[in-house]
Amino acid sequence: MAIGKKTGGLLAAAVLVGAALWYLAAQYWIYVPGILAEWRDPIGPNRPVAWEKGPEEAAQPAGERAPNVLLILVDDLGFNDLTFAGGGLAGGTVPTPHIDSIAKSGVTFANGYAGNATCAPSRAAIMTGRYATRFGFEFTPAPVPFHRLIASFSEDRDPPAFYHAEREAETPPVDDMGIPHSEVTVAELLQENGYHTLMLGKWHLGGAPGMRPDAHGFHEYLGFMPGAAMFLPKDHPDAVNSIQEFDPIDTFLWANLPYAIRFNGSDRFEPDGYMTDYLSAEAVKAIEANKNRPFFMYLAYNAPHTPLQATRADYDALSHIEDHTERVYAAMIRALDRGVGEVLGALKENGLEENTLVIFTSDNGGAHYVGLPDLNRPYRGWKATFFEGGIHVPYFLKWPKVLPSGAELAAPAAHIDIFSTVAAAAGAAQPQDREIDGIDLTALAKGATAPSRPLFWRSGNYMVLMDEGWKLQRSGTQDKVWLFNLNEDPTEQQDLSEQAPEKLAEMTAKLDAINARQGKPLWPSLIEAPIAIDRPLNTPQEEGETFIYWSN
Repeated sequence: MAIGKKTGGLLAAAVLVGAALWYLAAQYWIYVPGILAEWRDPIGPNRPVAWEKGPEEAAQPAGERAPNVLLILVDDLGFNDLTFAGGGLAGGTVPTPHIDSIAKSGVTFANGYAGNATCAPSRAAIMTGRYATRFGFEFTPAPVPFHRLIASFSEDRDPPAFYHAEREAETPPVDDMGIPHSEVTVAELLQENGYHTLMLGKWHLGGAPGMRPDAHGFHEYLGFMPGAAMFLPKDHPDAVNSIQEFDPIDTFLWANLPYAIRFNGSDRFEPDGYMTDYLSAEAVKAIEANKNRPFFMYLAYNAPHTPLQATRADYDALSHIEDHTERVYAAMIRALDRGVGEVLGALKENGLEENTLVIFTSDNGGAHYVGLPDLNRPYRGWKATFFEGGIHVPYFLKWPKVLPSGAELAAPAAHIDIFSTVAAAAGAAQPQDREIDGIDLTALAKGATAPSRPLFWRSGNYMVLMDEGWKLQRSGTQDKVWLFNLNEDPTEQQDLSEQAPEKLAEMTAKLDAINARQGKPLWPSLIEAPIAIDRPLNTPQEEGETFIYWSN
């Protein structure tokens, strides 16, 4: 039977529409996660935040009150981003006086180590005082399209990325990737011991309603659940952006990240200004609201994580920096330091400085995909590597009432130690039904002998043991090991794996023993991507260069 002209025309139109939709989907599929998130969880206009007020007067005399705890965690800070040790961006011309002041008036742990070389597992280790691999939080939560994009970027390169599409069926929704409720967080511990607990900023430990900060011991939170957020809308008149076109991660972030926050389970809404400034101002308000009762504040800035965005005022203040990306990045550090200064100032203005334990650190080292070569100087490696540049981070403690001023300790301090350190300061008993991997750093700062202990890291087939200054790195994917004596070679220049076979065997046995006591990942790694150790992503590959495969 012949098809009528009208029916034929409708079919032709349908074919054209279908082809157009297919073309748009092929060209713009990367925007789909953000579009779906906005549809499911719309972002409203800014709304005021009202922090719960504590008592009008302190319940106890100031001298007897339990200490406040302020944990400041920054995101992807390079070891060379601060000026406290004579370094700093742009040849040290971007001072960080407020962050430096924590070290100068407190205790610097010169060998501070992150819980992992990427953000979320480090945060899980901080929250629990345990290697995150013990309870399966091994890989950073990210949506499947994110992994696909990174794989497509690297698949035609040598060395290539490996994408495990067969594991997609085992991968839960990204919002369901979080800390198991069987774990005890530092917030839960302090909440049980009479503290008011507050969280501001980046969570990244589970986005579903039952996995957010309030489900893990925080009375109040003002935060965003994913691993990053916009600092301002992309087209905001006050925003200065640096878009890294060579980086697939940056491509995904600009396409999908919201400029949004939520307060205590509310719907998402826009912050009131540049994200770093906004979080700082709200932290000041929260300190004022809680000045008369012991509080624990977890202030988790997303700076200087990409996307790189600065305010016009901070960018203009650094006109001596010629490189646009470095200038935007430096402006972000400038805002971060200013914000830390405001928060420290609020402690002082409210009479809380002397009896507040302040901890400052970064979740991991600077990222190779920022494209700046000196972020982690003098160390080799980057975020998403276990070379020192990925895990050797600034680590400061300040508690004027208790700790010495201007002290520097060489004993390794790890993110897993924050739980035990805070528990000891608060007089809270730690859980006895599980192995806690951390130690109390305040005891070391007051003169106790540092215990002999190994430190361990793992991400898929790539794992590391550090013990008595020796460091073994093993990449199963590459069938490769590196052995360094950090006591004599702190920047990992000389691989001793062939020259020291007995030490290699000893370290291998210790690594295998600790690895055997870790748990199974709660979700699989979808990608293993190569990362060059000695150059940023925007530079050409060098023949024979050192690289590792990072699993996530």
